[in-house]
Amino acid sequence: MAEDFAIKLTRDQALVLSDWLDKVIGTERFDVIADEDAAVWSALYRISGVLETTLVEVFMPDYAARLDAARARLLGALGDDYVQKQQAQRDAGHHCSGYADDRDESGS
Repeated sequence: MAEDFAIKLTRDQALVLSDWLDKVIGTERFDVIADEDAAVWSALYRISGVLETTLVEVFMPDYAARLDAARARLLGALGDDYVQKQQAQRDAGHHCSGYADDRDESGS
């Protein structure tokens, strides 16, 4: 039997991650990537379920405002340089999930 492993997140990180997982799990694009290693679904379902049952904010009437504020704080902590670099890469059509298939033929 596998030993338990704990991950600590700030409340802002948990809120943003929960919202993101809710949006992407079940989409074709995400599911295709996750299906490349189907064992990852076990962890995804566990993380999603814990967040869903722990975060009371998702049931609050001002959830959208709380989520926006959490995103702003996290982006602020990352810094403008990081955010601008990521946006430039997206605008150029570059992304990297960590899989070799995400790279073009030249290896970049």
